[in-house]
This record gives sequence, C-alpha cells and structure tokens, in this order.
Amino acid sequence: MAHIYDTIILGGGPAGLSAALYAGRGKLDTLLIEKGSYGGQVATTYEVDNYPGADIGITGPELSDKMRKQAEAFGTKFMKTEVLSVDLSGKVKKVVTKAGEIEGKTVIIATGATPRTIGFKGEDDLRGRGVSYCATCDADFFTDLEIAVIGGGDSAIQEALYLTKFGSKVTIIHRRQGFRAAQYLVDKARANEKIEFLLDTVVEEAYEAGGVLSGLKVRNVLTGEVSDFKVDGVFVFVGYEPISALFKGQVDMNTFGEIRTDAYMRTNLPGVFAAGDIRETTIRQVITAAADGAVAAVSCEKYLEEE
Repeated sequence: MAHIYDTIILGGGPAGLSAALYAGRGKLDTLLIEKGSYGGQVATTYEVDNYPGADIGITGPELSDKMRKQAEAFGTKFMKTEVLSVDLSGKVKKVVTKAGEIEGKTVIIATGATPRTIGFKGEDDLRGRGVSYCATCDADFFTDLEIAVIGGGDSAIQEALYLTKFGSKVTIIHRRQGFRAAQYLVDKARANEKIEFLLDTVVEEAYEAGGVLSGLKVRNVLTGEVSDFKVDGVFVFVGYEPISALFKGQVDMNTFGEIRTDAYMRTNLPGVFAAGDIRETTIRQVITAAADGAVAAVSCEKYLEEE
C-alpha cells in the first residue's frame, strides 16, 4: 500500500519552509517538494533587513538555509523534483512528480510567483545577455558599467540601491513621476549620487552589439519622443506572476491567477491550503509568506484532527 503523507507542501520558499516547520513541530508526517533552490525569491535577494530577529546583513540564501535546516530538525522530509500534475479533488490528494506519484491527506500550495516581464522588443532574446530580473545573481557582471532599472515599487528602488555597489551609474526608468515604493526608499535613492531618474518613460526596445545588450530605445509617454539610451545592463522589477497553472480548474483563483483563501489559508477545496505569494494578498514579503505558512500548517493540523 502506498505511503500517504499527512501533508504535502508544494514549494520551498518562506511560506513552504514555515509551513514545514509548523507541520513538523505538530508531528505531522510532512513532505516538502521543491524543484529549484530552497528559499524561492528570497534566495535571490542580497540582504534581508526587514525580517524580525534576523541578523543585520544576513543574505537571502543564508536565511533560506536556516529556515530549511530548522524545518528538517523537526522531521519534515524534503524532495527535489518537479511536479507534473495534481489531483486535489479526492479525500486523498495525488501529486504526480518526475520521481513518481505521491499521496497526501492535505496539500499546502506554496509555489510562489515569478518575475513579470514587460514585453519590450528584445527582452526575451537578451535575457541573460544584459537583461536580468535578479540583482543578486547578476550585479557582479556589471561592475563599473552603466545600469538601468525598470520599475517604481519597493523592489525596484531597493535593487537600484544595491546595484550602485557595482555599477558606475544606475538609472531608474519609470513610466510616471510618482512611485509605489516607500518614500524613505525613494529619498534614499534621490540622495545617492550614483542614481539618476528617467521618469514618464517606457522602454520600447533593447538592442544588442556583439550578442549582448548595448542600449535601449525609450519613449517619453507625455511627448511621444523616442530616443536612444546607452546602457550595459537592464534590470526589470515590475511585479510577479503567480505560479498557479498546475492548479487551474481545481482551486478558486482571481483574474490574475492568484489563489483565493480565507483567513485560515483554506481554499475552496477541503484539505487544500495556499500560502505566500501564490495567494491573493496585500503585500508580498518574507514575513507575510512565513506567517501564511504557519497558519496553513496549523489549519492542516485542525483539519486532520476533525477528519
């Protein structure tokens, strides 16, 4: 007879790792499945300075590793493989992976989100050759070079500040004058002598020379004027797409593909929970993802007790 886990956690970011910790502590027979790096997006973040209790200057990979080891210490099992399909309809949930089929009484969906692309000409072609979505991964390639950052939220401004440690100049390109980012971050960027702003502007095209990015065609949205902007690297920070395609048609979602839950992280399906960036939520931070994971695991425990 196939082994049936108490709970299967899909995704190893802060939400999944937090759920793994709480489920393990609750003595649930728990398996976490992750196909990539543990930590999710936080594993690509240079410094995490807004997670309570974390050492100042701790890196995303360091924090992720601490979270994983803590969950492992409480008995959670980990599997590195890709999920191919899921059937969440029955009392026993089925998860088909490249390593075979796995069954669980409950599932916590914590697959997170992926950086959103803009769609300017050349964006896909030059990805990894001058176009990037991860400052921590790629900043070093642009030491003493000129860098552009596209976006106006917290992550765009934070990453622009980080990139000043490497680039000779960082230009923030944003389609309007106002920013969604916290004012203190905008003030910090304006005070940094390496940062310049190109506002009311959108990128129309990235072009190359010798197979790598050499510049951008930008358009002023007020005047319609198109001009060339010489730059060696461009970092895109304009939000994220939920990684939810596997669950379409089974779990209730909003128009953006984010999974709807109640305050207990319960989805519309009994025994199926969602946590972190995958769900409909107000902010996407390590702390909120971790909180979601804790709530989801405790809700799993209660569900199993009642069943």
